[in-house]
Amino acid sequence: MPARTGAEFLKGLKGGREIWIEGERVADVASHPALSGAAHAVADVFDLQHKASAVCLMPDPETGEPINVSHMLPHSKADLEKRHQALERIAEYSMGLMGRTPDYMNVTYAGFAARADEWSAGGNEEGGENLVKYQKFLRRNDISLTHTIVHPTINRAHGDVPNAGNTVALHKIETTSHGIVVRGSRVLATLAPFADEIAVYPNPIPLQPGAESHALCFNIPMNTPGLKFLCRDSFSRQGNKFDFPLSSRFDEQDAFCIFDDVEVPRDRIFIDGNLTVYNSVMQRCWWPNIMQQTMIRAQTKLEFAWGLVTRMAEAINSSAAHTHMMMGEIWCFAEFARAAVHSAEQGAFDYGNNAWFPNGPPLDALRAFLPMWFPRVNEIIRLIGAHNHFTAPSAAQFSDPTLRHLLDEYLYGAGSITAEQRARIFRLAWDFAGSALGSRNDQYERFYLGSAGRSLQATQLFANRDRAMRLVDRFLAEEY
Repeated sequence: MPARTGAEFLKGLKGGREIWIEGERVADVASHPALSGAAHAVADVFDLQHKASAVCLMPDPETGEPINVSHMLPHSKADLEKRHQALERIAEYSMGLMGRTPDYMNVTYAGFAARADEWSAGGNEEGGENLVKYQKFLRRNDISLTHTIVHPTINRAHGDVPNAGNTVALHKIETTSHGIVVRGSRVLATLAPFADEIAVYPNPIPLQPGAESHALCFNIPMNTPGLKFLCRDSFSRQGNKFDFPLSSRFDEQDAFCIFDDVEVPRDRIFIDGNLTVYNSVMQRCWWPNIMQQTMIRAQTKLEFAWGLVTRMAEAINSSAAHTHMMMGEIWCFAEFARAAVHSAEQGAFDYGNNAWFPNGPPLDALRAFLPMWFPRVNEIIRLIGAHNHFTAPSAAQFSDPTLRHLLDEYLYGAGSITAEQRARIFRLAWDFAGSALGSRNDQYERFYLGSAGRSLQATQLFANRDRAMRLVDRFLAEEY
């Protein structure tokens, strides 16, 4: 089956999946008021790959059928540059607000399959073979895949990963003739209502001996019996795109996952209690591979934010020095992000098994600062907009003949900007930075792929110190 269309994706959402939101089990994801906007947005992403086929599609290396470029197993710097173009086009659809469009997991599993030798080590040959087969299934069926990687937080004093005997976190309870049965919970499955399947794979924090029952990696359909998803409150706003240009369509949702005695088929299991493989496969290649996708998304979002504040300032002719200084901050964030991605791609190399991924350090540095940059971006948008965020009439008010002439007379913008154009700008800005969706995205940027504190610690612990130490030691070695 070649790359799917949006209509084919929406058809695939029907079935016996157990999705709960605000106390209600969802019968039809695509039509539910809290979910339909994002469901159709993801459908647009599937349609986009056909509209931009020259950039987003490539022939499957074995069947020749068109598949999304995000499924590519990169074997050169040129492959990464081609993938960049496709990832950027997808990020531009939601301006980076949807962090878990299907290309995220496509890139992840392409990276896993490219280093299948790591997954087949330590006596895990069957798991490695299953993973390679699954990646072919993923790309040839154009699956929308979500994932859950984080263990539930019960008591931080016990650490961030489960120890032996933990019955809350996902764990294996028995082996059957067909596979294994698992029980427990995991967080946080972003995109869950809009996925065909869910992936469970290792958390980068290693498990300790005795926790083998938690050392699991597998993929299963969303409608697997016993699999339940509890969505957070919806931040989707029903209505037209004038009033809610972002929150009417880009609430990708986040769900808590419960595995209520779920049977996983043997051919869908990639790790089954093998601590050696579980603790190693995420340590070297996963991070620089997936960071290309997520940092292209972040750079796109930052550039959008810079364009947005520029339009805001133009709308009210705000030429004050402090306004331009704040706008310049966002431009710097976006340019640093662009430069880091470019540097990482230009420094790409063979990580083994002819798998080419970007050079990690520039992306590590960028990742460490994004949790601080994005909240600052939102603050700047609020400061520049000030009261103007709350004097942006709705579409219904503009449609009211008794109000329209008053709005045109009293709420127009600077220069030739009409009242309707001015309202569009500030409604877009508030939806980005101040709405419920904006607040969720602020929280998302602070903590996805690790907090700023954890990222900064990791950079200090693992960064290459050779040149820095040589520069310092030259003076420390001098005679008195």
